[in-house]
Amino acid sequence: MNDERNQDQNILNLTSGGGEAVSAPHRWSRFVAIGDSFTEGIGDPEPRLPGGHRGWADRVAEVLGQGVQDFAYANLAVRGKLIAQVVDQQLEPALELHPDLISISAGGNDVLRPGSDPDITAARMDDAIARLGRDNATIVLFTGVDVGFSPLFRGIRGKIAIYNENLRAIAAKYDCIVADMWSLSDVQDARMWSTDRLHLNSLGHHTVTRMVLAALAVENDLKPLRPEPVPLSTWRQARASDLVWAREYLVPWVLRRIRSQSSGDFITAKRPVASRYSRADE
Repeated sequence: MNDERNQDQNILNLTSGGGEAVSAPHRWSRFVAIGDSFTEGIGDPEPRLPGGHRGWADRVAEVLGQGVQDFAYANLAVRGKLIAQVVDQQLEPALELHPDLISISAGGNDVLRPGSDPDITAARMDDAIARLGRDNATIVLFTGVDVGFSPLFRGIRGKIAIYNENLRAIAAKYDCIVADMWSLSDVQDARMWSTDRLHLNSLGHHTVTRMVLAALAVENDLKPLRPEPVPLSTWRQARASDLVWAREYLVPWVLRRIRSQSSGDFITAKRPVASRYSRADE
């Protein structure tokens, strides 16, 4: 077991440190990612990078940039944004960068809000995809995670499923590539998530990276990584952990909703300009 863990750690060091993953040739040279905290990379801290986070989009760009001399990448995503804000603030700047590959993951913050309508949110996504397809770029559209494993979000599982069905219809309508988070069972595990229980951790972002590259049919040498076993805890210890989480994350989230504030207020895109990107460039 220790040998397996050491092997996994060596792989993790390769894919998150100085080493670079290798990909096969592909047809894209300009990748622009838009969305919210998921695409910004929250939960995958890396102080050396712009914005202090890495995330699946940076990781995908690292692979796509291998062996493509003129490859460029921009990330316009900002945490806390609703789909209307993503469309209003990121869509046209993304198109102005003339990408041939665009990813969009949005609507999750809308679905989280009590009383929100997944059909209305999906209608806004439909309009967004229609506009993003203006220059015939490849569009990658993300579904939402199956949150049945999470006591915190299990109650909105049905609403996410309705939103996802709408997203699949939109993807079929506009010939998008679907990055299917719903069927990505590996992330239906609390150990793939950060301490705020809302964002994927580094292992989760690595797992999403592999899924996105598979959806794009880009061969690479990224290996699946397994989380460590969860330490045993008593009922009292688990409840104490819940109280700490509620104080540090849930209460501030509720207060922001009451005050009509967002975690993304005064935050700007970490990579607003499409430029050459690899880990070696940082």
